[in-house]
Amino acid sequence: MKKAADLFKILSADKRIEIIELLKKEPMNVNALAEVLGITQSAVSQHLRVLKASGLVRDERQGYWIYYSLNQDTLEKCRQRLNRICTCGCLGEQTDTSKTHKEA
Repeated sequence: MKKAADLFKILSADKRIEIIELLKKEPMNVNALAEVLGITQSAVSQHLRVLKASGLVRDERQGYWIYYSLNQDTLEKCRQRLNRICTCGCLGEQTDTSKTHKEA
């Protein structure tokens, strides 16, 4: 990913975020994604093309089907970038909360 703005552009489509959430669970093919998302295979393919070009998603041919999965390394870099942008203090609160629970 080149810039933080690119990340936000890629994630500006709700269906792309839904695809990422589904692929967190397991690799899926276009047909399965289309069925779960309730959109056409063509629309899923277009979203996957953008996600793949960004490096967030990778594909693997298994016989006749192509299965898509998350590129964990790129996703982790995105998470780190978003954490740098976030200024709400939520990361610190999570850490403090986990310490509180351990002490109790």
